[in-house]
Amino acid sequence: MSNDKYIEPDEKHSALIIIDVQKDFTLKDAPAEISGTLQVVPKIQRIVNQHRKLKLPIFHVLRLYQQDGSNVDLCRKKIIENGKQMVIVGSNGAELVDEILPSSDIKLDSNLLLSGSLQKVGEREWIMYKPRWSAFYNTSLEKNLRNLDVNTIVVCGCNFPNCPRTTIYEASERDFKIVMIKDATSLLYDKAILELKNIGISIKDTDEYIAWIDRYRLL
Repeated sequence: MSNDKYIEPDEKHSALIIIDVQKDFTLKDAPAEISGTLQVVPKIQRIVNQHRKLKLPIFHVLRLYQQDGSNVDLCRKKIIENGKQMVIVGSNGAELVDEILPSSDIKLDSNLLLSGSLQKVGEREWIMYKPRWSAFYNTSLEKNLRNLDVNTIVVCGCNFPNCPRTTIYEASERDFKIVMIKDATSLLYDKAILELKNIGISIKDTDEYIAWIDRYRLL
């Protein structure tokens, strides 16, 4: 507890943001496997199931790359143009891992997502595409969160140095309260935890988080 009303997370007005837990980044020996991501999937599964139970908003945020590299960020454009298979539109590797979805039958509607629209997959659960590192960059995420009366975002997923970190800093710039779930995010390191605490981010592990969010039922 921070005892600071300006940064203390608010269970009742929170939303879960799960970042880039796609097969190409997660599964063993996948083309763009990110070390440690597969190991955090069971933690994410527990967290997302708790949010479903409490009927709190959930956003699965992901990347989709056109085969020709036309929508790819500059640092990856050359390798995609040269044939690297990484979250390519329409590929199995671009799909979210089954464990975090409400049903394994759910498949990405790539055209819908690339248009900037949300794909609804549950009662208060959506998939959305982000064109760059941050879930807020050129997306409708902030508008959707405000419309849902969300003031607190909860971040986990893949992989901290890139998309989760950028999303957290851009959320802070927009005056959202923020929770980072440290054991449900791959490639998180000690110095980053200190830096996040220094800008008012609440750091919790999965057990702490589930105990905290479960208080929502009593509010």
